Amino acid sequence: MISDARIEITTHAHFASGSVLIGDESADARGGEVLVGGARQYNGRLGKVDLSQVGVFLSIAKDGKHNWLDGELFLPEHWFDDEHQALRQRVGVPEERQFQTKIELFWQLVVRCQKEGVVFDAVAVDGLYGQSFWLRQKMDQAHIEFYADIPANSKVYLSEPVIGIPQHKRGPKAQKKKVLSPMAYRVENLPKHPTLLWQTLTIRPTERGWLTADFARLPVWTVQDDLTVTKQWLLIRRQGKKHTFSFSNAPAHTSLLTMASRKTQRFFIERDNQEAKSEFGWDEIQTTSFLAWQHQLAFTVLAQWFITQTRLDWEEQSDRDPQLFQRYQLSLLPALSVANVRELLRSALPLPALSPLAAASLVVEHLDNRSRSRKSRILNLSDP
Repeated sequence: MISDARIEITTHAHFASGSVLIGDESADARGGEVLVGGARQYNGRLGKVDLSQVGVFLSIAKDGKHNWLDGELFLPEHWFDDEHQALRQRVGVPEERQFQTKIELFWQLVVRCQKEGVVFDAVAVDGLYGQSFWLRQKMDQAHIEFYADIPANSKVYLSEPVIGIPQHKRGPKAQKKKVLSPMAYRVENLPKHPTLLWQTLTIRPTERGWLTADFARLPVWTVQDDLTVTKQWLLIRRQGKKHTFSFSNAPAHTSLLTMASRKTQRFFIERDNQEAKSEFGWDEIQTTSFLAWQHQLAFTVLAQWFITQTRLDWEEQSDRDPQLFQRYQLSLLPALSVANVRELLRSALPLPALSPLAAASLVVEHLDNRSRSRKSRILNLSDP
């Protein structure tokens, strides 16, 4: 079922070209003695270690529209020891399933999309996945353009490092190869490097105004523990005093604006994770079996796709009055929210509900209030 939904989403005219795939994990606190994948593990939402289920998810995004595509349940390593064999059978973990890290699960999701012929321009991941040389190498070998966030203490070289055996005039002869030159830099020390050319880029309109930030890039080399040398872009984003860093294998002719646009798509999977929990009940499920978790994932993807498709259809069929942009002084008018679609559904379903006219009036009122609120926030932010 989820495969059919994934194909329908990715072949929709909106996502059929120019899309970016985004990866992230999400943890949910759970209770109960029998819980597939349940373990005391870090829950970012709670900011602590607690009994949780963790899923690795994949989303697709383009022009502000986004949707979950796929996911895999993370099973901690101890779930595959002999003591858990009976529990694995009880909750229906497939016999062929073996321990996989979250990074390996994410790569499995990407490979599945590739095998299904999903068309996408790039893949974006956060620091947990981006710092994995193994994952970056897999994507590069598969000719996938990536934007991989990395920690600020990551080390790079600004010219190709020389690898060899040190030659000492005195003492025993060296046996192992190492980096002979040049000096490595921590990326957090590079934003003020004289070779950087910063550009202020306007990325896309948002409901809070235009997304604008400073970006710079430079070619760098990294050296792995096995002395594998890799050349790639270091993309730096600056907002105020905050800097974020990403590796990318984008072709040399790729514009900085294109790289910045693709890198900043990663925000949308956080919205997908949030909507899944706050609107579609993902945080309330109690899936004790492996199959139930997969079924719930499929239902969530389908529910979210219904909302996304409704938004797309509404924008295509309902032209926005150009005067509204001037009236609210906004670059982007609010899209239909899940709550808006819920109200419209209530009017269409054969249940005691609002009339279509009353429901539409509520939606208009809601969008009007949101527009006025955003206008007020933007004006307050612009005040000296």
